Amino acid sequence: MPTSPFKAPVTPRCEQFALGDRVIHDTYGLGRVIRVEEEIAVLVDFGSRQVRIPSPFSKMSHL
Repeated sequence: MPTSPFKAPVTPRCEQFALGDRVIHDTYGLGRVIRVEEEIAVLVDFGSRQVRIPSPFSKMSHL
C-alpha cells in the first residue's frame, strides 16, 4: 500500500554533471559545463554568457 509505514521514502536522484559536459537548458540553449560545485551548482558557458545553474537541475540535461 502506498501509505504503508514500512515503505522506504523515495528520494529523487539529482542529475550529476562533469567538467566539459555538453548540456542543453530550456532557457539558455546549448552549453558546456566549465565548473562544477559538487551537487550545489554548475557554471555553464552558453557562448554569449556564462550562467551559474543551482541544483536541482530540472531545466537542464545532458546531450
